[in-house]
Amino acid sequence: MKRTPRVGMKRESMIEPALEKPLLGLHAAMNVDALWKATRRVLCAAIPNRVIGLALQAKPILPTIVRWTLPMPDGFFAAAPIENYIAGRPRHRFVRISGLFPSRSNLIKSTLYRRYMAPRRCPHVVCIFFWKNRTRICAIAIMRTATQGDLSGAEMRLLRQLYPQFQTALCRLGSLEREHSVRKDLEEFLSRLPMPTILLRWNLKPIYQNRAAREFCTVWEKGPEEAKRSKATSLIPSEILDRCRLLKQQWADAKRPIAPQTGFKEEQVRHPRLPHLRATLHLKQLGSVGVARPHFLVECEDLRRKAGAHTEPSSSSLPHLVRLTRREQEVARLVCEGRSNQEIADDACLSLPMVKKHLHAIFRKLEVSSRSRLIALMR
Repeated sequence: MKRTPRVGMKRESMIEPALEKPLLGLHAAMNVDALWKATRRVLCAAIPNRVIGLALQAKPILPTIVRWTLPMPDGFFAAAPIENYIAGRPRHRFVRISGLFPSRSNLIKSTLYRRYMAPRRCPHVVCIFFWKNRTRICAIAIMRTATQGDLSGAEMRLLRQLYPQFQTALCRLGSLEREHSVRKDLEEFLSRLPMPTILLRWNLKPIYQNRAAREFCTVWEKGPEEAKRSKATSLIPSEILDRCRLLKQQWADAKRPIAPQTGFKEEQVRHPRLPHLRATLHLKQLGSVGVARPHFLVECEDLRRKAGAHTEPSSSSLPHLVRLTRREQEVARLVCEGRSNQEIADDACLSLPMVKKHLHAIFRKLEVSSRSRLIALMR
């Protein structure tokens, strides 16, 4: 069998050179505003247009973030023709607005046209939808004037080539928001040690659970006497998880979701038979509106032991629950910045053996076994 010679074959570029710099900006976006700015640059470099719109998190629990290059009344992405079409075709990516109506005259008579398209002199609109499973996470609208005309076949092919670039940028932004949220919560509750603390994702999977929290869960499940003879391997109590689910439902049922810090008070759960065992639940999220869902911060307390701590502080304090010293916090921060031991020693004005001593203490107190585990915990 003869092989086709490769000499003289020219590899076709997937992305036009004019789009390379805007796409780099898209993938470097660290927040919603940067994503919106990069989106405008990419689409303006790719396709002539008059108006561009973006709706982020159109369906999930967080409020929809909407941006337009020109002033636009609220509700375009939730308009009945668009919503009805998408409801019957989940995961559909590209929609021409003209295709939603039987004829051009029906389009012109519609509220969608008269409210949004006609005032901007844009008779041609294409919407691009982005999905996570069956949930719509983002929508982009491209509006064109009659002079610019409807998008050609070549322009639609270019949009299909750009689609994975936008999808990747959206997934990355969601991951960054989750990482920032976790880091912020960790910074807050690490200062609360030695309190037994648990951090749960929105789907109730644990992100972090210190040893004291594992011991608390064992006492909750088996009682104080049995817990002394057992390893701390119990799961998070169902009563706590059920109350988290209730908070989730309240958050989802809110007509206009509000910030967890201001809209939801902390919830307390007590053991059904041992009332001195108490868990306090907080719905936590970054202060600015982002794309990540809230987390659950669970603070566990044994009120009987807490009361005894005022009279017998030495008996209620365990070595592995001591909080990090200020110097240890500084060393941990430098480790998370990617510094080597020698660089940490130089920056913190410490000797190399002292840096290693602080690291050993940090690993022991935070119950991690390596630098990578420490970085993952702090972020």
